[in-house]
Amino acid sequence: MPSGSPLTTTLRLVVRESAALAGAAAASAAADLIRDAVRMQGAARVLFASAPSQIEMIEALKAELLPWSQVTALHLDEYVGIPAQDPRSFGQWLRNHLFDEVRPGAVELIRPDADPLQECRRYGEVLDAGPIDLACIGIGVNGHLAFNEPYQWTIDDLVRVRTAHLDTASRQQQVDDGCFASLAEVPTRAMTLTVAAVLASRHLVVMVPGAHKADAVARTVDGPVIPAVPASALQTHPAATLFLDRAAARQIRTPISGGPS
Repeated sequence: MPSGSPLTTTLRLVVRESAALAGAAAASAAADLIRDAVRMQGAARVLFASAPSQIEMIEALKAELLPWSQVTALHLDEYVGIPAQDPRSFGQWLRNHLFDEVRPGAVELIRPDADPLQECRRYGEVLDAGPIDLACIGIGVNGHLAFNEPYQWTIDDLVRVRTAHLDTASRQQQVDDGCFASLAEVPTRAMTLTVAAVLASRHLVVMVPGAHKADAVARTVDGPVIPAVPASALQTHPAATLFLDRAAARQIRTPISGGPS
């Protein structure tokens, strides 16, 4: 578990006036990284977050001319026990918003209706099939990263995918985002890539819009890596960039290399 000691971070911030502009900047950076991976090695393996906060980035990414047939697409997390075709499942969300319009060469999704322990092992093997070139991710209102909740993670986890018990704050976020009608409908368990698995990606493009994320963003970039804020682990990554709108960036205090623009 992180010690809580401060560190020198290479975390970079790109701040734009609106979520649309931040999403366009994130998509442009992601597109360049995908092209570079395909040009250098003939293929790219890319992780995608599944959340309304990613819409602006995803819409802009779909407008990029990319070699999708050479991309293997994966995702970060999935509810336990929800039907795979339920529009509220994260895999189906990605199908509806991205994969129905662009056609990756392969799409590897976590199966929500499988036995969770077996599925965590299976998806860990999928991840181990090759390096992840890029992770397009977000941050939760409570600072969660994927579905790694506060105090329920370690930066050096030896497991790639594990089950998680969801915080009330994370579940309420799903209601506030319009994904579920009530808190009672939101599952209490999920399967998630561990923080260590996310950080193993070669590049991280982190899209975080909205005033409701301002506190989580500030706690991610200000101060040390701490157990209460899983996203603070992003400070340890050598090639991570946060793309923020002004509302999400408004509480940040610490100057960071490559600061707001």
